[in-house]
Amino acid sequence: MSITTQVMGWAVLVLMISPALFVLFGQVTVRKLRKNPETKDHLGISLASGWDIVNVANAFCEPKCYRERVKKSPMAVFSADYDLLYKHTTLLDRLLARAFMCLWVGSGVCLILFALLDSFGVFD
Repeated sequence: MSITTQVMGWAVLVLMISPALFVLFGQVTVRKLRKNPETKDHLGISLASGWDIVNVANAFCEPKCYRERVKKSPMAVFSADYDLLYKHTTLLDRLLARAFMCLWVGSGVCLILFALLDSFGVFD
């Protein structure tokens, strides 16, 4: 079995785990935040159904310097309020958010990289 087949297999496995974590994070954490009157208006603008789940997960993965810059910009309404959400979530919620976001972004980057490498004929 070649190394490219193994790496592609791992990428597909991660791609299958990521949606499960999306649903789990949405049901466990974001559902709780939506029901809380203090946090329901601070989850960021939902451009599509379920996008607030991505907003909340992204808020827990952003570096502090980026969060401060976004908070001062006019685009702040699109992202979730980290400071308020931090007060209303547990360590498990934040770890689940980071795991989901890292796997989701990682699988997307990996698939794009494989598509680019395939277009250059690396796998021929």
